[in-house]
Amino acid sequence: MMPSSSETIDASASGTWKLGDLVVNRLGFGSMRLPQNGTAFADRAPSDRDRALRVLRRAVELGVNHIDTAAFYFSPLRSANELINSALAPYADDLVITTKVGPGRTPSGEFVWATPEQLRGQVEENLRQLGRDHLDVVNLRLAGSQASASVAEHFGALAELREAGLIRHLGISNTTPEQLTEAQGIAPVVCVQNAYGLGSPADDHAFLRTCGEQGIAFVPFFAIAGAGREEGASSAQDEAVLTVARGHGATPAQVRLAWTLHQGPHVLAIPGTGNPDHLDENVAAGALRLTSEDLTLLAR
Repeated sequence: MMPSSSETIDASASGTWKLGDLVVNRLGFGSMRLPQNGTAFADRAPSDRDRALRVLRRAVELGVNHIDTAAFYFSPLRSANELINSALAPYADDLVITTKVGPGRTPSGEFVWATPEQLRGQVEENLRQLGRDHLDVVNLRLAGSQASASVAEHFGALAELREAGLIRHLGISNTTPEQLTEAQGIAPVVCVQNAYGLGSPADDHAFLRTCGEQGIAFVPFFAIAGAGREEGASSAQDEAVLTVARGHGATPAQVRLAWTLHQGPHVLAIPGTGNPDHLDENVAAGALRLTSEDLTLLAR
């Protein structure tokens, strides 16, 4: 069962993992939804700034010390990086901010993809917006159309920035096992960030296990939203999820997050929200322990 609603659950209930030499609670926070109301990148109406700042500060109060962001998370008047800087700087020593480069957006919101030579500019843009002199973790975010492409030039450019001290650790996002192997031949990889959740195909489960065998963090995005992706979770829920949720006095979203964390000690969660109530629920999911019967039911 979930703990009493009167009991505040800290993100440490989810356990910890290391991103390189950086220890994080496995239940983190994704900032993609902070800059805008509605669905990410689709409805670009700016969010309520004060509410977004409250969500970030509340996340840290709840023990979240791993925040995922990107310079291309913005809407008119709002930038995720600027909100993080305003809410949380000066940063706590144990706060790990993970960002990603590769995609960029023009001021009008159009997506563009960086060449290897342009990655330094994207890294420096994140540094400026976050007000930092180095980035804790930088993921090379790949496009879906790059699934069979070599990552050597782009990852090599980031490895040079790591050697220069602008980046502490490297990861790779939206990637394949073959690309991970190629990247590892260039520089250490501390995390893989891919779409993953209940209903993911067998190959994705196998990739998650491979990362665990190598001590690499696997960081799912859209763990709650699933096929809804940027548009968010559907109100329709699988009956198995509803059954497990009722049995624990939990929400379907909490069950999906708990299931994700049950896939291995190296699996981290970065659910995002601009709603303070949803934030508390997401963090509390780190304390939800599913039974073997729950996991069998969900596996069906």
